[in-house]
Amino acid sequence: MLPETDQETLTVIYTNDLHSHFGAMGRIAGMIDEQRGIPDTSLLLLDIGDHMDRAAPETEGTLGQANVDILNLTGYDAITVGNNEGLTFTPDLLAQAYAGLLCPVVCGNLRDLATGELPKWAKEHLVLRRGGFTIGLVGATASYPDFYKLLGVEALDPRITIAASVKRLRPQVDLVIVMSHLGLPMDKELAESISGIDLIIGGHTHHLLEEPLWVGNTAITAAGKFGQYLGRIVFRKSSAPAGRPMMVEGHCLPVREGAANERIEKAISIHKLGAKRRLDRTVAVNDRPLPIGYTEESPFGNLLAQAVRRYTGADLAIVNSGQLLMDLPAGEISEGMLHERCPSPINPCRMRLKGKDILYSLEQSLLDETANKAVYGYGFRGKVLGGICVDGMEIRYEADAEPFHKIIEARVQGVPVEPDKDYLVGTLDMFTFGIGYERLKNGTGTEYMLPDFLRDLLRMELQTTGAVETCFLPRWKKSAN
Repeated sequence: MLPETDQETLTVIYTNDLHSHFGAMGRIAGMIDEQRGIPDTSLLLLDIGDHMDRAAPETEGTLGQANVDILNLTGYDAITVGNNEGLTFTPDLLAQAYAGLLCPVVCGNLRDLATGELPKWAKEHLVLRRGGFTIGLVGATASYPDFYKLLGVEALDPRITIAASVKRLRPQVDLVIVMSHLGLPMDKELAESISGIDLIIGGHTHHLLEEPLWVGNTAITAAGKFGQYLGRIVFRKSSAPAGRPMMVEGHCLPVREGAANERIEKAISIHKLGAKRRLDRTVAVNDRPLPIGYTEESPFGNLLAQAVRRYTGADLAIVNSGQLLMDLPAGEISEGMLHERCPSPINPCRMRLKGKDILYSLEQSLLDETANKAVYGYGFRGKVLGGICVDGMEIRYEADAEPFHKIIEARVQGVPVEPDKDYLVGTLDMFTFGIGYERLKNGTGTEYMLPDFLRDLLRMELQTTGAVETCFLPRWKKSAN
């Protein structure tokens, strides 16, 4: 490698929230190659988190090794952690994946709960030199303390860790860049409250800033989601002896068709084959097909509700059928088939919920506009929300009645639901954020259950004697007029 010359220009290229969209990565790498070919400039390449997404078979089937290989081959200089890396992988699995990573992981707000130390793969901050520029990198990820705690990780307030790192780095460097997987509202708060930050490169909320947003002397940027854009920022040295570098260009480049990096494309193909081999492992044998329906009760939806109730030990379970993307056939069921049908990295939870919130949610489920509502975020990777599937309760309803007057009676263990009574409900973590069936967020004493995903619970249920027979028993009973 040739020694770096003292360049007057620094180009910062970045990606964020790729979410394992491997189809875009070859072209992105090709565009980065083009940027590296621009004369008289040094290049810094960063990723701002959520590069991995276990909804993608390449990531699931290699436990993130496919993503790490692409990061290495593309030549990233540093990355930070998104919630999809930090929360959908156990600490041990993430450490295994990052063991082969050739660039630093900068994330200062995660600690091992037992030791209080940074994870072995993480750096609190980093100083590096590109051309004639000395750059301080600070990183942080969205703090979900209740979830991280279940994985043995403490998630610190990123405002505190970022402020401490900026204060330490500012006297040493020409530029301070914050790699923020925190979301645009937090990025604005950081820019307003912490002096000394030159650039915040953001992610997490999937926002696209085609030109930098300036808050005082701090620029905020982000390149959307899914590899649809590639971020590019250009700094030039100041003519003043002690002046900071000046941003002379900042925009996001659309990732359109064009030359792809052939090494990246070949690596993706190899990992896809390897992932398929791993996911082809048979985990259950099913003696009959299980259809799924989104506006009516179905056996596959009931099986998921059974699985959640059994796993959580609750009085009843409430899930949404949209978690399941297609029917489950009869015969040998592979790990990959369950992943294909239930790709969302969603975990079960248990809570106390009032009967009136349960009844309201059941009424919502009978509205076509609710069941067919398109939803995205908080781990959900389905197409529509779908109706409510239950276990541990029976519902009698009149389909032609007015909205929110359709439920005639709902019973839990044979006893009618009382509006002001608390029930122990097994459900999904996404509902606690008010997504979809918003009254389910009213639960109290919520216990999140990590690290198993819904597809893991489906596997366990399919392996349970009698479970398939039980899922054909109706829970929703239409009243005869």
